[in-house]
Amino acid sequence: MDNIRNFCVIAHIDHGKSTLSDRLLEYTNTISERKMKDQALDSMDLERERGITIKSHAIQLNYPHSDGTTYTFNLIDTPGHVDFSYEVSRSIAACEGALLLVDASQGIQAQTISNLYLALEHDLEIIPVLNKVDMDSALVEESTDEIVDLLGCAPEDVVLASGKTGFGVENILSAIVERVPAPDGDPKAPLTALIFDSVFNPFRGVIAYFRIFNGTLKKGDAVRFVHTENEYVADEIGVLQLDMHPRESLSVGDVGYIITGIKVSKEIKVGDTITHVENPAKSVIQGFEEVKPMVFAGIFPIDNDDFEDLRDSLEKLQLNDASLVYEPESSAALGFGFRCGFLGMLHLEIIQERLSREFDQEVITTVPNVSYFAYTNRAPNDRLIINTPNDLPDPTLLNRVEEPFIQAQIITKPEYIGGIMTLCMDKRGTMTKQVYLTTERVELTFELPLAEIVFDFYDRLKSISRGYASFDYTPLDYRESDLVKMDILLNNDPVDALSALVHREKAEAFGRKICKKLKELLPRQQFKIAIQASIGARVVARETVSALRKDVTAKCYGGDISRKRKLLEKQKKGKKKMRQIGNVEVPQKAFLEVLKLDD
Repeated sequence: MDNIRNFCVIAHIDHGKSTLSDRLLEYTNTISERKMKDQALDSMDLERERGITIKSHAIQLNYPHSDGTTYTFNLIDTPGHVDFSYEVSRSIAACEGALLLVDASQGIQAQTISNLYLALEHDLEIIPVLNKVDMDSALVEESTDEIVDLLGCAPEDVVLASGKTGFGVENILSAIVERVPAPDGDPKAPLTALIFDSVFNPFRGVIAYFRIFNGTLKKGDAVRFVHTENEYVADEIGVLQLDMHPRESLSVGDVGYIITGIKVSKEIKVGDTITHVENPAKSVIQGFEEVKPMVFAGIFPIDNDDFEDLRDSLEKLQLNDASLVYEPESSAALGFGFRCGFLGMLHLEIIQERLSREFDQEVITTVPNVSYFAYTNRAPNDRLIINTPNDLPDPTLLNRVEEPFIQAQIITKPEYIGGIMTLCMDKRGTMTKQVYLTTERVELTFELPLAEIVFDFYDRLKSISRGYASFDYTPLDYRESDLVKMDILLNNDPVDALSALVHREKAEAFGRKICKKLKELLPRQQFKIAIQASIGARVVARETVSALRKDVTAKCYGGDISRKRKLLEKQKKGKKKMRQIGNVEVPQKAFLEVLKLDD
């Protein structure tokens, strides 16, 4: 136990976390040169292309220290994006130390701070590392001062490094040995182990990654997963290097994997506690949560014949990603599809991209929205969960609607404060705090409705700040709000896929915007098309697509005027009939374009 060190790396996106991990693997000879590739711990092509970690990974390194002792390091990698903050919190809970990685050219960013607070909540030993010091644009002294102000450490405690060249890697490994405490626990006590991740293997089933806090786990032991209350036999246990290495037993402080032949990913929950069936632990590891989706959107196949293929694809995706939730739904405009719940907008994008790449499924995604609570007049606490605008009860029965709020942290340069405050006020936000981290960096804290940041908030924030603002958020609570359901009608027929729940103050502007956009996108017919946005029976916006005029008199060369009149009358009757029975087909492109409403 004295020679084990468990640590994770926390950083903002694109601060060089995966590159530094590569250097640690190279330096400790965990990966041979032949197998080495960039971002070795990132298993998906998507992760390499976007430069983000989507799925966290764990790997064991053996480090021969200069004092002659060989130490076992368990590096538990974490995703960097706010959408996966629950996975980050579980990975942090499995460690005793954390490398806080800061990019020397960018300084401290919003996610660095939020992940740092998570680490401090779990009493982790923090080792600050200033990365990318070899770059021409590196501001080493300024960034070191920022870290010292944030952590209250001495400037000499900050380790200078470069993930690209490998400079400073030896100092990082020595700092881990000296500063990160060895795990403490009793190998003879009842078993308690924390599941911090799981992956699906098509041949072995679901493999859970865990860290043992007390007790010893042997191959063939009967184990219980506390929160799901399921019991299994440990068919195989072992440690994680780049491949899985089986072991006969694992004890306190060890990080490893367990295979029990589970075929359904829902049976293993991240944050659950593993204990023995015969001698169970009295207390479980704190902090377990059910992962709740924050953003909902409908996913529909472009061709309705592909519905069953889409179902199979989502089932396979769910095996790899237990946080994806879906249920069947049908839409008059788009046919049969699925209502899916995601952790956030990045999660939605990744699922869409994976459906396209891994399963060759091109899909239409409806307007993303969040989950609301609606209270009715039937009983004092009659609460309904509203995931789609069509779930909203009749206004006569409705008492009130509550929507989720978040706390947003934005770190930027002082010259962009005005633009960012205007943006957040437009999004119904209230400012709660403003702190100058340095003379050149300011942290703004806002309380905002989640629905307002789902749409285009991040893109607009980046353009206002010319890319200099970093953004992070944490869920707060549900608050009462004046929300109304907006329907879009085409010739008096509602298009359910374009319905939305919007704040009453913004309803008219939003309705005008959608009507204007649809007018550009809908192909003209031989009859007039009325596009209307309505709240209940009140129409708040209208646009008209004028009819295509076919020149029926073109074949009349001269002759009596009554001939032309007769043809025009016939056309007029035909158009009237067409308007009564003609359906307006909304092209697929229109749904995709309406999602990109820009201000």
